[in-house]
Amino acid sequence: MTATTEKKELAKKSADQPDEVRPFKDGKGKMGVFTFGAQTMGRGEFEPGWRWSQHVKPIAGTDSCQATHTGIVLEGRMVVKMLDDGSEMEYGPGDVFYMPPGHDAWVVGKDRCVLFDFTGVAQYAKPR
Repeated sequence: MTATTEKKELAKKSADQPDEVRPFKDGKGKMGVFTFGAQTMGRGEFEPGWRWSQHVKPIAGTDSCQATHTGIVLEGRMVVKMLDDGSEMEYGPGDVFYMPPGHDAWVVGKDRCVLFDFTGVAQYAKPR
């Protein structure tokens, strides 16, 4: 049963049936978007070879990712690089993350990266 959070009712959606799907360029993955009232979150699937600057930047139209991401990596690995100071961090399964705006990111290795993002999805990979 699905209900909006504005009515203060319990709600549930299947992770396999997002409200919206935003594909990345070149078939390198997608962001499944789930909305409960004013809350938006997403399940990202990033294929090997995915890189924000190649597969989302053309959609976003910004020089770096301007979303603030907070979530958890479910599988695979991703590196995030802050473009202002060059700092990098690698995230893997079970890592809970915070990624401020102003970054590039890419999948590491031969496995896809799957993560759940609780804060940075409302405008992510959405054409302007």
